[in-house]
Amino acid sequence: MHKAFQYRLYPTTKQATQLKAHLEECRRLYNHFVVDRIQAYQDRGTSLGLYDQIGRLPFLKTDRPTLKQVHSQVLQNVAVRVDLAFKAFFRRCSEKAGKAGFPRFKGQGRYDSLTYPQFATSCRLDHEGLRLSKLGCLRIKQHRPLEGTPKTCTLQRTTTGKWFASIMCEVEHKPLSESTEAIGIDVGLEKFATLSNGETIANPRFFRQDEKALAHVNRRLARAPKGTPGRRKARKAVARVHERTRHRRHNFAHQKARRLVNRYGLIAVEDLNVKAMVHNRCLAKSISDAAWSQFRQSLSYKAAEAGRTLVAVNPAYTSQDCSACGHRLKKALSLRRHMCPCCELDLDRDENAARNILRLGLQSQADKPSKSPSL
Repeated sequence: MHKAFQYRLYPTTKQATQLKAHLEECRRLYNHFVVDRIQAYQDRGTSLGLYDQIGRLPFLKTDRPTLKQVHSQVLQNVAVRVDLAFKAFFRRCSEKAGKAGFPRFKGQGRYDSLTYPQFATSCRLDHEGLRLSKLGCLRIKQHRPLEGTPKTCTLQRTTTGKWFASIMCEVEHKPLSESTEAIGIDVGLEKFATLSNGETIANPRFFRQDEKALAHVNRRLARAPKGTPGRRKARKAVARVHERTRHRRHNFAHQKARRLVNRYGLIAVEDLNVKAMVHNRCLAKSISDAAWSQFRQSLSYKAAEAGRTLVAVNPAYTSQDCSACGHRLKKALSLRRHMCPCCELDLDRDENAARNILRLGLQSQADKPSKSPSL
């Protein structure tokens, strides 16, 4: 399996200038490749492929010598990104699901990452820093050692001007000790999650906490005249508030997912269509702030690494059905207690749903055919 290790970079002023210059060269090359594909189709009715565009790089370097400052494999990765963008466009066209979205040009400051596809040939990480071809040694905060075999390295610039290196490594599975405990998780807005054993996880509402600070910096941004240093400074302040909220939410999801994976052998969750749920204008902000998809993603890959079982079940009627007798009782969203008229079960609505989710998860595992032993 693959695992990403992210480290903070501290480039010098000269190195930061070089990095920005490399990003600008890659941005222009990206736009050039997009134009080439459009013109090839308009003039000849043919589509340029990935290797057609990679093969043109030596000629482009002759026309634009500044491209030689960037590592060759970084330039090749630009062609890979263009190819993926067009493949995704054609896939959306074939699915006919709404607007396909043609690949767009990258405007000033809209290209913010460089990828070295082969770590072994162009990168090295040692006690002095991260050594990259064409850039030299960049100071790095290595808060944890690399594991496994490094494969790729991506340098990314955030909206606040910080630089990070994300190194993708191929690692072996490290299963935890076997656990026979199982748990069902019902996510919500009043409480972030309710477990089938009655435990709850409070909803931190990080965006709501930072709304006042965000409104303050947005007012400063609106007052600043366009094109002035004050506006650039205000825009960075807005980005800093969003970045802080995003980091706190990311940390919360990882910590809660890690505790659940360490404790339980089987975890049952709801298979929610969050993308459709955020169309509800009354709850869209709260649903986005809860970040259920991020929590689910953290659970998924942590469970895979630890050898745990994560089951996604259909959430239909999990809040309506009684977890004790199965009687279906329709109730409004405002009713937070489940009171069954048949078995007289009186239970918190979310805990009742979590128990149903756990039951469905266990059933799905029991219905799977057992694997025959290899001969």
